[in-house]
Amino acid sequence: MTLKEEAIELVDKYWNNIPDLFFEEAKECALIALDFAMNSKYSFQPMNGGWVSGKLYYEELKQEIEKL
Repeated sequence: MTLKEEAIELVDKYWNNIPDLFFEEAKECALIALDFAMNSKYSFQPMNGGWVSGKLYYEELKQEIEKL
């Protein structure tokens, strides 16, 4: 799954599961969740066939969400 697909999936989880939530609000919720995850000191995520620090991964995912 690409970062863009993951960004869409994360925003959609908020947008589809919280009644009366606007798309921009769903994006904001996803960004808040990513900020929380980025603060994890020991987070590593799979990316491009390898492992990267969670902070780098989440920063790139955050950029994809902001583009939506």
